[in-house]
Amino acid sequence: MARQSGKTGVASRRRLNRELVLSAAIALADDAGIDSLTMRRLGEELGVEAMSLYNHVANKEDLFKAMVDAVFNEIELPSHSDDWKTAIRKRSVSFRDTLSRHPWATALKDSGTNPGQATLRHHDRVIGTLRNAGFSVAMAAHAFSALDSYIYGFAMQEKTLPFQTQEETAAMAHVMLAQLPVSEYPYLAELMTDHVLQPGYFYGDEFPIGLDLLLDGLEGWLERHSEGRQPEGVLTEST
Repeated sequence: MARQSGKTGVASRRRLNRELVLSAAIALADDAGIDSLTMRRLGEELGVEAMSLYNHVANKEDLFKAMVDAVFNEIELPSHSDDWKTAIRKRSVSFRDTLSRHPWATALKDSGTNPGQATLRHHDRVIGTLRNAGFSVAMAAHAFSALDSYIYGFAMQEKTLPFQTQEETAAMAHVMLAQLPVSEYPYLAELMTDHVLQPGYFYGDEFPIGLDLLLDGLEGWLERHSEGRQPEGVLTEST
């Protein structure tokens, strides 16, 4: 007999459905990592046999796709009431925060040729925001790629760091400095001493700075390409 999880235990109290299966799968991945997510383990979390899950998800690929779509549904969409930089910045910060809550999502990302509705809506709104700002189709594609490469890359790097808090960061820097031949690596020593070991330093604070550098670069790129260019037709804002 399958054990009933203390975390969810939903099957005995409510009728199992796709939403409950998805919620339990995300909670399990958040707690124990995506590699821990098997249909058998998920069934145990829900207090049912693993085969019962296939009444609600076609297979593990279908489950992963739904999990990714749920992640994209948590990301703040660019607002039509903001200028494009503000809208894209808010969306990018929200995206990074979402990946921090669900670090397993950096491995899954979106699901290839068959993404979910939330994923499609998110992508369409980001592209629409860039297009309505004056980016050409190709420029919007380049900007979207650059932004998401930075967001995913930062989230993945953050996930693999051997420290989390300011105290752990400082302790790690002190250990490194004690072992570092300063005469051979003077600039690395300077970075740790004058930046990492300064009061209040937190690695996560690097994200908004890098994001603003990227957005400023995209703004300058757009302005340069807009000079002397004939205006394109007005686009209809995506919903």
